[in-house]
Amino acid sequence: MSEEPVFARIEANLLPVFEELRLLEPIFHTQEFGTTIADFERRMAPDYFEVGASGRRYSRGFILATLAEAPLDDADAVGWECSDFNLIEAGERTYLLTYTLRQWQRVTRRATLWRKSSEGWQVLYHQGTIATGREDDSLPGEDEKPHPPEEWPHARVRPAHARVRAIG
Repeated sequence: MSEEPVFARIEANLLPVFEELRLLEPIFHTQEFGTTIADFERRMAPDYFEVGASGRRYSRGFILATLAEAPLDDADAVGWECSDFNLIEAGERTYLLTYTLRQWQRVTRRATLWRKSSEGWQVLYHQGTIATGREDDSLPGEDEKPHPPEEWPHARVRPAHARVRAIG
């Protein structure tokens, strides 16, 4: 197995891009990302949407309406911590930034797809996934694997070679 870090690395040629994007994360929760509806409209691509850590999908319109009602927490002010950054160039002027976000007891893995335009950085897509706290590069424990409901007893009596194997 390679000892090279794969989850948290940034190639030297991408460091200037990382330095710019790092200031904008977590999105909607930094002064640099923006604080007004006009800022948020500029930062989000017209077809932007996200999948929250809850699994819910949020449209650009829903996010703007929610942000208009009440400001969100500032990540630095409330003590949230970002770590384990990784940056990949996904295409021309397009980058995938991933990281871990610690919001007190909740830990999530975050992925944001960014594009550099003439007006600056725009977010194309974002996703948060709750981390179980288990080790990376390990198969899920029995309590993390999908199990059929109790009312499906026939699904529990399959031979071992026919059982569902799931990663993550």
